[in-house]
Amino acid sequence: MEKTIELNGVDLALFFGPGDANLKIIEENFSSQIIVRGNEIKIHGDKTEVPFIYELFQEMGITLDRKGSLDQKDIKTLITVNKSQKGQENKALDKTIHYGKNGAITARSKGQKDYINKVRNNDIVFSVGPAGTGKTYLAVAFAANALENQQVERIVLCRPAVEAGENLGFLPGDLKEKVDPYLTPLYDALRSMMPSSQLKPLLSDNTIEIIPLAYMRGRTLNNAFMILDEAQNATTTQMKMFLTRLGVNSKTIITGDITQIDLPNKSGSGLIQVIDLLKKVDGIEFCKLGTSDVVRHKLVKDIIKAYDKE
Repeated sequence: MEKTIELNGVDLALFFGPGDANLKIIEENFSSQIIVRGNEIKIHGDKTEVPFIYELFQEMGITLDRKGSLDQKDIKTLITVNKSQKGQENKALDKTIHYGKNGAITARSKGQKDYINKVRNNDIVFSVGPAGTGKTYLAVAFAANALENQQVERIVLCRPAVEAGENLGFLPGDLKEKVDPYLTPLYDALRSMMPSSQLKPLLSDNTIEIIPLAYMRGRTLNNAFMILDEAQNATTTQMKMFLTRLGVNSKTIITGDITQIDLPNKSGSGLIQVIDLLKKVDGIEFCKLGTSDVVRHKLVKDIIKAYDKE
């Protein structure tokens, strides 16, 4: 596993200590490789140790900011304290999906913890719930983590290009420019997890694909992490088509909100049908999120409750 940290606005001489003494203490206590280039630190090693060292560097930054100095005694204390809490931290890691550029992405509600457990133990998971419950964001985090840890070779993210009050034909531009607005939430999620310098090449060489659902027809995806977002707007035929794209060593997450169906015939939603159709199939799990799992602005929860009553 590899993790990169950028030390912006940090006095590197104070951070690493005279002759890199602080860094040497960390290297003596851990087996992971630590490479420093300017203000960038790369940690490469065991998947359980790398996040631990990552957190340690963050604690060092906090200590330096608070004290204005950082000596070898501080480093040893931080290592000792963190190691003494290792059991508790391991529990926290169980709830952590991915370490993105903005820190750890973890479960923030009971429903999200259930979501994480089901994804880790099944190859196909349906996550159904209202807006703001983290359905899409956590799915993308799972995919990013799988790619980073070389569990898969590619990520394919797709959405149905179904109109919600606007007509595709009246939007300006070519086909890509017409459908990209539908895919923006997927781009946004990735940008919040990966630096641009890492994300752009992955998009350019199609290691990460973000496409309309219709583009999935006829494909078989091996060693891939597939995500179908806004699945309530997939027809029954499209849902079957997507699910049967799953190849060897692949996983998929399907997310949707059955209260926001934009299909002309709402009863024709493939997500509604599949909940009953596949609920007893081994290896497939359904996770239902509710208003208690909303993690956006606190008013979002109240808005959802008001609409539910209506």
